[in-house]
Amino acid sequence: MDRPITRRDFIDGVAVAIGAAGLVQNAEGATTFPQDRPGYDPPTLTGMRGSHEGSYTYAHALRDGNVFKNAGAPTDTRETYDLVVVGGGISGLAAAYFYRARTNPNAKILILDNHDDFGGHAKRNEFRPGGRLFITNGGTLSIESPFDYNKEARGLLTELGIDPVTLEAKSEKITDRSALRGLKNGFFFDKETFGTERLVAGLPGGRRGAAPGASWKEFLAKTPLSEQAQADIARLQEDKIDYMPGLSDDEKKDRLSRISYKDFLLTVVKVHPEVIPFYQTRTHGLYGVGIDAVGALELWPYSPGFQGLNLKPGPYRRLSFTALGQHIPKQPYEYHFPDGNATIARMLMRSLIPAAMPGHTAEDSVLANVDYSQLDRSDSPIRIRLGSTCLRARHVGNPASSKEVEIVYGREKQMYSIRAGSAILACWNMMIPYLCPELPAKQREALKYGVKVPLVYTAVALRNWTAFQKLGVRGVQSPGMYHSTLNLEQPTDIAEYRPMLSPEQPILARMLRTPCKPGLSARDQQRAGHVDLLMTPFSTFERNIRDQFARILGAGGFDPARDIDAITVNRWPHGYAYEYNYLWDPEWPKGQSPCEIGRRRFGRISIANSDAAAAAYTDQAIDQAYRAVHEQLTSAA
Repeated sequence: MDRPITRRDFIDGVAVAIGAAGLVQNAEGATTFPQDRPGYDPPTLTGMRGSHEGSYTYAHALRDGNVFKNAGAPTDTRETYDLVVVGGGISGLAAAYFYRARTNPNAKILILDNHDDFGGHAKRNEFRPGGRLFITNGGTLSIESPFDYNKEARGLLTELGIDPVTLEAKSEKITDRSALRGLKNGFFFDKETFGTERLVAGLPGGRRGAAPGASWKEFLAKTPLSEQAQADIARLQEDKIDYMPGLSDDEKKDRLSRISYKDFLLTVVKVHPEVIPFYQTRTHGLYGVGIDAVGALELWPYSPGFQGLNLKPGPYRRLSFTALGQHIPKQPYEYHFPDGNATIARMLMRSLIPAAMPGHTAEDSVLANVDYSQLDRSDSPIRIRLGSTCLRARHVGNPASSKEVEIVYGREKQMYSIRAGSAILACWNMMIPYLCPELPAKQREALKYGVKVPLVYTAVALRNWTAFQKLGVRGVQSPGMYHSTLNLEQPTDIAEYRPMLSPEQPILARMLRTPCKPGLSARDQQRAGHVDLLMTPFSTFERNIRDQFARILGAGGFDPARDIDAITVNRWPHGYAYEYNYLWDPEWPKGQSPCEIGRRRFGRISIANSDAAAAAYTDQAIDQAYRAVHEQLTSAA
């Protein structure tokens, strides 16, 4: 457990974080920033990624009121742009794309981002176990959304050359999954939660691509659960019982929307309390909280217990954005690139700054290398400036008549100011009241309402996966452990990127952690999760990851120090956009929800990103970018 695993969280010996160590001088004596140095390549870094150290230093100081104390005046760069975009995620990159398309090819645009890489939550991780390249997502994964993409979002993908249906069909033809066939999903019962340690393979149903599991009776017989808990789970999963007799369809749905799934199981289905830990984390991946904080109606289409209620199919008023989409027909695809939606961010960046990445298609982009030194060149009309946190966005003069916005940002312990004709704040809503205090009070309060969902996507490069093969599992649910799931990744083959799938060869494994705190409201659970993630060092993650692999796979001969090649912890204390949850949130009239009030245009300043839609999906981030650009251009006209 204590033998070292190699980490690479430095580039050429320089930490990629805010600090004077990141500054060097070129041959002419001019200061250059980390992104301008040869060899700069954030996706290759391991260790703590996502919201990495340094990326939130300025933001927390601004929140605490410490940024401008005794700081002096910002350095005036004398730079002027048509548009400054705060936030280099998909929404920010899309805003720059739409603005250029609707104005002129030479529009001067600057994109500021506080991280050491562009893409926002659409981050890319690279590993080379055994010398072979493996790529995975460090954040948002799939192009899939609860609803069909609208014409703006779909049109953007089409213009970039991304056709998910075609790409998925090509991948199906070239991907060899034979090595994974026969492996099943499993469930790990840990001693702290269930009183004993036991891995049981053959979990019925489960993740797409796994071999069929056993029947519920066969599976449960192998578990350490009591006879009563086994009987209750089998009844819940298989029996068609109307647990709400005498109620109409609408009455059932209304009641289900007002109780959690946990309460539904305990008070309506009346399962033994021992059943709850078995299901507690099944909602972590989609909602970021457990079944105690998710409405029962939300889980109606894909969770047990509803099959005998005879609920009429179709949408219902008290469903979240995500759940509502389960009841509306849409195009059935869930394609994802090897690095998830980082490819969309990379292709947007290439469209904006062609010199930074070669190629022209979705296929050739996957293995293309980004030349980060091209992102912030003075001879380019569009520039991306990394490691730069916006600290202030305010109109020059009266907001009602101003023709210019001043932006102040912090970078490497120095503050700078620039000016622009318009600004689009494609950053997190929770930050905007601090960097734009001149907003109306009602709008500032609305922007603070949503509490982003904390989560961790951990990627582990393995030297081989023979232990998985010996134990007959490809993915394991582990609700009582530090990470609630552990799965072998099934790589997406595209163009020349075709990782080998053989048990003796390297592979990537994925783990999910959502640090929620059961018993609190959803937003309070997420606040607790923010603190948890920001206070937890990488060493704690590493030890828990080793422990989890050893306990789950030890019987198959897995040795954490020998078999783990590298670890990247993609920590997102402020992850998913907050989506309204009717266990805790009211039904606002149209136009009066916090996201609708919060995203109102304020003079030369508009607001984008998925927070502005209260929906953590890529198409929503794109749609909000289009809206923000449209309202700026139409108001200026």
